Amino acid sequence: MSEGTSPRKPADGEDPGERASDQVIRLDSQREQRRGGGNPAIDDDGLESPVAPQPVAEAPSAQPKPAAVTVAPPAPARPRRSRARPVLFALLPIALVAGGYYYVVGGQIMTTDNAYIQAQSLGVSTDVSGTVQEIDVHDNQAVKKGDVLFRLRPASFETALAGAKAQLGTVRNQVLTLQASYQQSLASIDQAEADIPYYESAFQRQQDLLKTSTASKATFDSAQHDLVAARQKVTVAKAQAQAMLAQLGGDASQPVEQNPFYLQAQSAVDDAQRNLGDATVKAPFDGIVTNVDALQVGKYLPASQPAFSLVSSTDIWIAAEPKETELTYVRPGQKATISIDGYPGEVWHGTVGSISPASSSSFSLLPAQNTSGNWVKVVQRIPMRVTIDDPDGKPPLRGGMSAVVSIDTGHARGLPDFVTDLLKRFEQKS
Repeated sequence: MSEGTSPRKPADGEDPGERASDQVIRLDSQREQRRGGGNPAIDDDGLESPVAPQPVAEAPSAQPKPAAVTVAPPAPARPRRSRARPVLFALLPIALVAGGYYYVVGGQIMTTDNAYIQAQSLGVSTDVSGTVQEIDVHDNQAVKKGDVLFRLRPASFETALAGAKAQLGTVRNQVLTLQASYQQSLASIDQAEADIPYYESAFQRQQDLLKTSTASKATFDSAQHDLVAARQKVTVAKAQAQAMLAQLGGDASQPVEQNPFYLQAQSAVDDAQRNLGDATVKAPFDGIVTNVDALQVGKYLPASQPAFSLVSSTDIWIAAEPKETELTYVRPGQKATISIDGYPGEVWHGTVGSISPASSSSFSLLPAQNTSGNWVKVVQRIPMRVTIDDPDGKPPLRGGMSAVVSIDTGHARGLPDFVTDLLKRFEQKS
């Protein structure tokens, strides 16, 4: 029975089977109309339109009509079971076993990306003041050890050197004079000592004559005075010789170049020579100069003021700061693999050089902990230095570039703690 139709009572003498067949035929015709474009008398909601013509019922016939045979639609075919499911179930335990194996034997590589390239850098300066006369390098130029970087005006330094050398010559002459005077003092001592026997004999003669009253008292006093004066002259000559010997450093026969006065004058010459040499500034190591434009010809450069910077191209290392929890099995001497963000695909090899004895925050002026009683635990980072073993033939490394360091600690992760505890308990029970 379709929607919008009401059951019809059978007429007198009408066969019920015939009535049922008519209803089946009517329903089949309505279905066909809907499949072929829809029944014009039925709207979209399945309700009967008021203006649609009513279907005309067929007149009953005297003879019974055969019942319509409805053909049931074919049953849908059962979907074939996918073969991927048993394959996945079979691969699941294999994947679990493989994953567990790699978990147990893995974990020996410690990797940190908190690492940067560091290079020895120097603010090029000199310990003498002067006016810049010439600059022999340009910005970002590679230099070798001993190459001239810039020069100061040398006139004042040359004048000071000439004066120091003149003073050295004067001191040399003074030392030679002291040596000659010392020899003269020695001769005066000998002469004074040679006169003493004469004055002693004269005094003895006058003393004998005075006993016999042959000589006067005045003559005796004069002879006595001459003897005392002769002896005093020897004492004075010896004192003068000793003073000169002290000026000669206690050794009158030593070379002039070893005399203290001469050495003092020589040091002044050397200092003046050093100042003149420092007026020409040279590279202390191989590297690249930068910020050269900050120095100009004619500028007065005070002593110890940096003119520009020199960054080493050979003394380069990796400054890494891994977490404290990552340094459990890291030791100096372990091998490391280094990759630089600026050079994808390139790999450097290095060695753990040293590990800092304290965290980075320990050296800060204002530590993280305060005195208010509030304490927040933060994972600390420990500075670590990694040397680069194979910089030759690689792209140039520059200070401050980001790096990733992987260190082979040689210590596998091992079984989880709870599995280890279970195995120990099992061994104890067995």
